[in-house]
Order: sequence, then C-alpha cells, then structure tokens
Amino acid sequence: MTARKLQCKVPVPSDIDIAQSVEPLPIASVAEACGILPSELSPYGSTKAKVKLSILDRLKDHSSAKYVVVAGMSPTPLGEGKSTTTIGLTQAIGAHLNRPVFACIRQPSQGPTFGIKGGAAGGGYSQVIPMEDFNLHGTGDIHAITAANNLLAAAIDARIFHEVTQSDENLYRRLTAELKDFTPIMKKRLAKLGIHKEFPNELNDEERRRFARLDIDPETVSWRRVTDVNDRMLRSITVGQGKAEKGITFQTSYDISVASEIMAILALVKDLKDMRERFGDIQVARSKSGEPVTAEDIGCAGAMTVLMKDAIEPTLMQTIEGTPVLVHAGPFGNIAHGNSSIVQDMIALKLAGKDGFVVTEAGFGADMGCEKFFNIKCRTSGLQPDAAVIVATVRALKFHGGVEPKNAGVENVEALRTGVSNLLRHIQNVGKFGVPVVVALNRFATDTEAELNLVKELCSEAGAFDVVVTEHYAQGGHGAVALATAVVKATETVPSNFKFLYDDNLSLKQKIETICKEIYGAAGVEFLNGTDEKLEQFEASGFGKFPVCMAKTQYSFSHNPDLKGAPSGFIVPIRDVRVNCGAKFVFPLLGDISTMPGLPTRPAFFGIDIDCETGKIVGLS
Repeated sequence: MTARKLQCKVPVPSDIDIAQSVEPLPIASVAEACGILPSELSPYGSTKAKVKLSILDRLKDHSSAKYVVVAGMSPTPLGEGKSTTTIGLTQAIGAHLNRPVFACIRQPSQGPTFGIKGGAAGGGYSQVIPMEDFNLHGTGDIHAITAANNLLAAAIDARIFHEVTQSDENLYRRLTAELKDFTPIMKKRLAKLGIHKEFPNELNDEERRRFARLDIDPETVSWRRVTDVNDRMLRSITVGQGKAEKGITFQTSYDISVASEIMAILALVKDLKDMRERFGDIQVARSKSGEPVTAEDIGCAGAMTVLMKDAIEPTLMQTIEGTPVLVHAGPFGNIAHGNSSIVQDMIALKLAGKDGFVVTEAGFGADMGCEKFFNIKCRTSGLQPDAAVIVATVRALKFHGGVEPKNAGVENVEALRTGVSNLLRHIQNVGKFGVPVVVALNRFATDTEAELNLVKELCSEAGAFDVVVTEHYAQGGHGAVALATAVVKATETVPSNFKFLYDDNLSLKQKIETICKEIYGAAGVEFLNGTDEKLEQFEASGFGKFPVCMAKTQYSFSHNPDLKGAPSGFIVPIRDVRVNCGAKFVFPLLGDISTMPGLPTRPAFFGIDIDCETGKIVGLS
C-alpha cells in the first residue's frame, strides 16, 4: 500500500497544523493501491470518494482479513486517544509492517465537533486527512439522515392533521387522485389491512375508510425530529401553533441526528434492499385501536430510501501516512450502538484479503461500543472478530483512582492501583466474548516507569495477551509498531473463540439483566415506569429475539457518571424502553441519559474560524 514517510516535530504541533502540513495523495491513487477499480469509485473532489457496494459482488470469493476492534477504558476528561490509536495502529500495520490494512471508523457528528469533545479524526501524527473534511460535512451522509428522518416526522404530523380536518371520502379521493391502480406502497397498506383488490374503484365504503385513515393516536407518536447540533432547548417543544394548523398541536422533541434510527439502520444494513425494508418497518406510533403504525403505512419509506441512496456507500479517505480509511455511519456509543457500518467492514475485509487487517473502532468504553459491537453488530453481520485492543492512559487511570485532573501528571502509584480496576474489568469483560485482548497504553511525558510497570503487571494478571506502551501521537505509525506486532501475533497465535454474551431466545428482561450484571457489575435491575410491561408488549409483538442496545452514561460502568473505577453492588434503574423496529433492537434508557446533548458554556466553536484570504480553517481539533 502507498505510504508516506513522516517528519515528526518536537514539540508536537496542533492537530490541524499537522494535518494541513501534508498534501493528501489523490484518492484515485489510494483506491488503486488497495484494489478498488475506477468504476467502483464515485469521487467527491480529489481527496475522498464513495465506494460502490457492487464491489462486494466482484470480491465475494476473496478471502477475508483479520478483524480487530479497538475500544477503550471508561472515558475521562483527560482523554485516552482511542481514535488516535485506531489510526496509529493502522499506519503501523500498513506503512511499517507492510501488511494490507484498512481503518474503518465513524463519521463525526457536528454536535461534538462544535460542542465539547472536538472532532474524531485522531490526533498528532495519527490522523485522517483532510481532517477538515472528515470532521465537518464529509460526503453529506449525516445531512441525508437528517433529511430522511425529518421527512418522516413531517409526514406523520401531516397525516394526523389531514385525518382530523377532512372527511373519509375527501381523504380517499386525495390519496388516490389520478391513479388507475394502486401503487406498490398502497398495495402493501391494503395487504396489511387484509384487502386484496387491484384498483381504487373496487373498494367499498368501509374499505375506503380503513385505507384512508391510519387513526394515529397523537399521544403515541414516538418519532422525533433531529438536527446535528447540540441544542438543549429542543429537548421538549410544541408544534402546530400556526393559524393554518387549526389548533392541532403536539408535544414532541428533537434528538441529535446521530441518535436517529435512520443512523442506526445505516450502520446495520447489508444492501439497498435491506435498507428499504428496514425503513418500511420503522414503527412511529400506534393507532387509536392500539395497532402499530409504520413508515410504510405513512407511505414515506420509499422516499426516505431515495434520500439515503448515496449515503449507503462508505467514503474512502486516507491516514496522514497514506494508508486507506473507510468512513461510514456515526451512531453514538452511549445512546445507540456506537459502531461504523457493516458494509464498510465487509468491503475492507475483502480488499485487505487473507494477509491483511481491518481495524474498526467501537465508541466510548468497552462496556458501551464494544459490547454492542459484539452483541449487535457481529450478530447482524455474521462477522467474527479476531482480537480486541483496549486503549488506556496512566493519567486517566489515576483519575478513576480519585486524582484530580490537575494532578494527573504527578506520580501516584496507590491511586493508579485503585483506578486500574476500571481497565481490568474491561479486559475481563472482553474475555467473556472469547476474544484475545491487547492493551494499548498511550504514553505521556509525565508517566513514570513504576506506573507503567504496575499497569503492565496487573493487566497481564487479568488476562491481557499483551500490554504495549505506545507513542503514535508523537511518532505516527512508528510509535505503534510494537502494538501492531502484538496485535498481529495475537491474531495468528490465539484462536478466537468468539461467542455472544446472551442467547437470542432469552427474554428481553433477561438480556438487560445479563448485560447489567456481567458487564457493568450491577447487583440487580429495577424496571421503572412500567418498563417491564412494555418489554412484555414488545415480546408479544414479535420483538423478543431482538438484541438490546443500552443507553447510559459513558463515564461509568454504572448508570451514575460519578461512580468511577469498577463499582459493584449497585441497582440499575431502567426508566424507559423503546423498540427500533427498523434497526431491530430494543433500546433501554438507564438513569438520566439524554438523546439531545447541550452546549457547554464555552463550546469548541469559539476557537473555530476561517482565514477569508486563503480559505484556511483554523481552530478545528
């Protein structure tokens, strides 16, 4: 694969200065080097391109690469460098061990980019470039998700409005105007009602009424609008207050775009047909008689798929050393399943081939994105991982041991011994899935040998295959060669005995309890607000075999962000449960978790600007 030799500076410049100091290779050259044909590429300028899913037909008989997932310890304000490690490891495998490799990562949301976290292109000399494109609009996939989501929201409210304000005959006449026969979407609606007629004029008055009216109960509408901005004031709103709406108002709210079920579906589909079917299955409300109302019933699923037809294709980019990166989807790990797409991984695994590696990243700590990678993404895709990397830092571990961030650079072996319990539980948890674990310990200048040696010793005792100190932030792929060597060795010497944490046939309550006890360390689960009854209703509706996608704070194993380290003995409160019928998972909300983040007092956008003379972006990180 194409590789670029880095000239690393000391001290390390800002991320954006490093990214802008390198001229990206033409994306056509990157594609050619990794085996993508020109006919399989749709360029977006010279530095990024969509990869057509038809490539999978050509590569279907090729052997697959080794599959490695990168996760982290529980996040802290000090940062651990999970995205940076994903890119650094990829650069080390491709540019320094000379093995075929792909990084598969998510498209960042503008919420964190302009909010508190910043971008997700990696950092230092382990980045995706152009980092401005990566961290901002990319190829527009999140905008497509927003458009498709909000089209459905508008369609639901419009349908309620028209059913309230029009007669049965007028509704039917308008829905079937100028039709000589029923459209495919209308035929699906008729089949659901048990009406099997080919032409609109064949229906009797009762059939016309049933066809024309969904009788949506406004109180049951669960579909929310979305925007890709942290906007706390949209967490609860009232719509329909204009004069033309005739007093038909609804209470609703906004989620951030990456929390949309459209995003969850994008990350889990295998092709366009799969996406179309899943969009049709999205349940948005119930009728006044209690029947589920879907996007197919609304008549919107086809148009939503049209809006998403290009978004289903992953985007090819490159690391700062020229190794290939596929960017696709971006569900959050605390409120969704936190992983990039299945189609992206499938393409990368075939392109890298039997001698290569695919390094994919799971959001937040291993109790969040990595658990969902195993139990949801791998369950859906049928793919099995060969190894896992868990990223940690001495500084962050001391924070879990009670050290204030301002003192994180001072040696404190006892606090480290306490805080390392967080990392040890993550190692043990991943081991429950039968996957070998390599720990990447990102070095800071203030780390002492005593601290590093203690972490190595305790992680090895906890079952880690290897513990490697890395310096890829400052040195690029060269600083992750030891990590890459350990990962290669783990995949080639330890057979992966991958298994799911729970069986499909367990009840939804049992699946939730299994995750809470086995992964989080809880003593039990408390089902509040009638959630146990809702779970029974989901099972009665045929959703009992769905996996569960837990929504909770990323900062603790528990539902309480203040419980650091490896807490145990707590009771997890389940305050709500939802079902994503298109994504095909049940969605419990633990504790006080919000699907619409808010901006801090000093958001990241304070430092972002543009030089209007040169067009150069400044302050992005």
